[in-house]
Order: sequence, then C-alpha cells, then structure tokens
Amino acid sequence: MQLQKKLLLPLVLTMGLGLTLAQIVPRSSWCRTPLSPRLPRLMGPVRYIIIHHTVTPACYNPFQCQNAIRRIQLDHLRRRFRDIGYNFLIGGDGRIYEGLGFGIRGEHAPHYNSQSIGIAFIGNFQAGLPPPQMLQAARTLIQIAVQRRQVVPNYILLGHCQTKGTLCPGQHLLNELKKWPRWQKKP
Repeated sequence: MQLQKKLLLPLVLTMGLGLTLAQIVPRSSWCRTPLSPRLPRLMGPVRYIIIHHTVTPACYNPFQCQNAIRRIQLDHLRRRFRDIGYNFLIGGDGRIYEGLGFGIRGEHAPHYNSQSIGIAFIGNFQAGLPPPQMLQAARTLIQIAVQRRQVVPNYILLGHCQTKGTLCPGQHLLNELKKWPRWQKKP
C-alpha cells in the first residue's frame, strides 16, 4: 500500500458541483530513465487531442500496465522514436500513466505531433469497447489538460485514423469518441 501511494500523484479537479480524483501515475513508476532534456517541447497549449490504441494485450493492474508500457517504449525505440511516442496512456485499471507527459512533443501522429497531445488506450479496440473506467480516465485527463492550459479550451478531438491511414484507435473506440464533446469529423 505504501508503494502504491508513492506511485500515484493525485490531482483534484472541480467538475460541476462534485470533485473527481484522478490518479496520474508518474513516468518514474515504469521507467527509471528520466526524459532527455533534448526532447522537443510543445509550444503553448495545443489544439488537438489524438486518441490511439496500442494493439497490445490489455492490462488490469499497475504491474501489468507498467510492464505493457515498458514493452511499448521498447517497441518505439526499436522503431527509432526518441522515447515512447505517447504523452499519456490509459490502463485497463482505470489509471492514467504518464508517457512523455505535458509539454513534450510526442511521436504518435505525423503532421500533428507539434500541435497535439497523444493519449493511448492500452489494448486493442477494433473488436470491442474499452471498459468504462478507461473511458472515464481519458475524459478526466482531457479536463486536466484543459485546466492546466496544456490544451486550448476549444480543442479538437480526433482518432488517429483521422490523421493518417490506419485502423487506430479501433472502430469501437472511434465510434465512442464520436459521441464525446469536441470530436470532429475533419481535422
């Protein structure tokens, strides 16, 4: 329990009349190597939030999710990315995992990387929808991003397939995103 408390950075958001506690698990929980100071930065609040799925096995607890994220990072490094390509990842345990975090330019959507934050759902959502706790974690993360002025208030929400020819984030997840505020058919 003590270790779990150290791994989680609680952020409290005011939403309407109630409070929601979002757990952002810091990068240091899954990666011992800090981010390189040479990674390109994002300039000001960005306009786009691009949603992905990782097309990897799903994870259901911190141990599984952290291992999954390490494997994703290794795959991205093998593909000559500078680091993991996503700013944040959403685990099947309902937690938000910091990838590159805010302010760092990701490598997740060519032609959009310098003006977007990439959020990846861990798993494959071509055949089914992510569980409710994942969807809620992503909504909460988006609210945190707007509140922290990392994303403009009138941001545009896109599935990765809207930025290039790919099946990502999976048809079921894309259909869900179409119901969310700020989703647009065309970038």
